[in-house]
Amino acid sequence: MKNNLVFIAILISNMLLAQAPQRLSYQAVIRNSTNNLVSNTPVKMRISILQGGSNGTAVYSELHNPTTNANGLVSIEIGNGTTPTGNFSTINWSKSIYFIKTETDPTNGNNFTITGITQLLSVPYALNAKSADDGINRVSGSGDTLVLNSGKTFIIPGLSAANNTTPSFGTLTDFDNNTYRTIQIGTQTWMADNLRVTKFRNGTAIPNITDSVQWQNTTNGAWCYYNNNASFNSTYGKLYNYYVIENSNNICPTGWHVATRQDWYNLLVYLGGGDIAGSKMKSAGTQFWLNPNFGATNSSGFSGLPGGNRSSDGFQRNFDYMGLEGYWWSLSDSPDTAETYYLLFDYGFLNSTDYPKNNGHSIRCVKD
Repeated sequence: MKNNLVFIAILISNMLLAQAPQRLSYQAVIRNSTNNLVSNTPVKMRISILQGGSNGTAVYSELHNPTTNANGLVSIEIGNGTTPTGNFSTINWSKSIYFIKTETDPTNGNNFTITGITQLLSVPYALNAKSADDGINRVSGSGDTLVLNSGKTFIIPGLSAANNTTPSFGTLTDFDNNTYRTIQIGTQTWMADNLRVTKFRNGTAIPNITDSVQWQNTTNGAWCYYNNNASFNSTYGKLYNYYVIENSNNICPTGWHVATRQDWYNLLVYLGGGDIAGSKMKSAGTQFWLNPNFGATNSSGFSGLPGGNRSSDGFQRNFDYMGLEGYWWSLSDSPDTAETYYLLFDYGFLNSTDYPKNNGHSIRCVKD
């Protein structure tokens, strides 16, 4: 079971395709059970590739012994670990969906107390691209159609036009008459601001919970301001627990829905993959993001801001990471946790992990 007190930031970057075995660059920020960075310390990691789902069959696994840097960051190459089980170079990425499972012992032993599972989103396409000239598998010259196995075609929307050079914003109004910017990114239309509404679509009020214990224990929909400070609302929007998303009254305006995993996936692919999508989604400059706000251009118009979060454990951390990180819920189907997509001030990636449903995160809506 995932250790909910530990945050692991995963970066899926580029495939190294020139020589066998193929490798996948991977980075993680390691925190211990009290949410403190594990800095300048050897750790032990077991990496597994799961086929078919987050509880799927492990078709490959290996061990790594990296040392974290001063920021708790480790960098490894999947496919280049020790004591492997299975063959990384022979995984058929076109056969199924795949997930990376990471198990970490921050004391460098074999007690893997930290576990995270994240779906591989764009890597299968990069791996199949190595067969571009074999007459069976090929990628079209336009870069947006992948043809596999003698005619099985997959459309990857908009890879040949992954940026809005000059974002053009529309407008959207919610039940409280808050007005939001909207932006078309590929075939989707997203809100370009975080949700600020206090009522469901039918007018039912959503409780504002300020007390930490009540926030921790509720299983009903709730919202709060970051640090319970209303001055953050106009810029960063509100933080919501996941229970507002599960409520059948709907929190997004009519004709819109909370961004789903498929919505995030389409966005990620359109922007060129998880390792660079975040740069195109973060608002530029350091007015809101802490320096260096790595790579931020906001060329997509998504206008992501570091609104931080509210933790589920109430007392230990409560409100965290404003200026450093932005978190957005994704419509999920897990009973205890929900998928969250996040951006960081010091990296250019977009990625996801699971958090308890009584965390407080931002919400973006997508047009139906």
